[in-house]
Amino acid sequence: MRIARYQHNGFPHLGVIRDGKILSLQTNLTLLEVLALPRRERDYLEGQAGKYFRAPADSVKYLTPVEPRAMRDFLSFEAHVAGMKKSFDGDGTIPDAWFEAPGFYFMNPWATSGSTDDIPMPPLTKRLDFELEMAVVILKEARDVSVEEAGDYIAGYCIFNDWSARDIQANEMKVGLGPNKGKDFNNTFGPWITTPDELEQYRDGDRYDLEMVVKVNGVEYGRDSCKNMSWSFEELISHASRGTVVGAGDVLASGTAGMGAMSEHWSRSKQNETPAPLQVGDVVEMTIEGLGMLCNTVTECVSPGHTVPRARRTYSEDRL
Repeated sequence: MRIARYQHNGFPHLGVIRDGKILSLQTNLTLLEVLALPRRERDYLEGQAGKYFRAPADSVKYLTPVEPRAMRDFLSFEAHVAGMKKSFDGDGTIPDAWFEAPGFYFMNPWATSGSTDDIPMPPLTKRLDFELEMAVVILKEARDVSVEEAGDYIAGYCIFNDWSARDIQANEMKVGLGPNKGKDFNNTFGPWITTPDELEQYRDGDRYDLEMVVKVNGVEYGRDSCKNMSWSFEELISHASRGTVVGAGDVLASGTAGMGAMSEHWSRSKQNETPAPLQVGDVVEMTIEGLGMLCNTVTECVSPGHTVPRARRTYSEDRL
């Protein structure tokens, strides 16, 4: 099943994607509740789709497939990590700690956008970037889930774009807490959720051999495959749920694919502005085989860009 949330006549609806069309689902259930139905009931509901509304799949406004309470972004593509480590005087060597476990940071679940939404330029940045990623949506509450059990907790998959203000992010990372304002202004994902059974034809061991491509204004900037993740999504779920709860509807993103961000081009070439950062009017198009497309346009900044003063010095070794 490919199931979406879309807007029609000002209201959100559920629909399934079939043969290039979106077909409405006549149900009061949420998207996750539909996917949690026994297979026979889900198939029956899908079989009734489109009786009251159907339209070309590219003619509707898609909402984010879910409204997550938490989102985690991993760093699971070794090629991207090596490429980013080439910045400045780096030689691309990856720290041993990266291989020990899949690292992640938390994203802002309130700052999300749908697959065709405009993306306002965030304030105070001159180096806006994209990140080409695949994401898994969690079907039901998970805690201490083993790798072998993790498949039962997968609702499905979608495309994910972790927008990034690289100049702000670079300065924040010097503090040692990870990114914050350089990342929390927008995350795009969708256009729909594709269930695992739809992707079995692409399975390669415990990964999916899905081609990932990103273009800006029609020009290709990066291409990779989901099979090159260093951990499977089941392994990411198991790691994230260890000793804690990953909630139903939460989103776990893979991290950036190899050459899936402009910053990796800048890092590998040692030329920090080649290619140029995203500008107002640029159209970013991401496709992942079997999952659809995100197509977003960067628009003028709408935030005032308020700043706070530098820290007041309150510490002196003389006080110890």
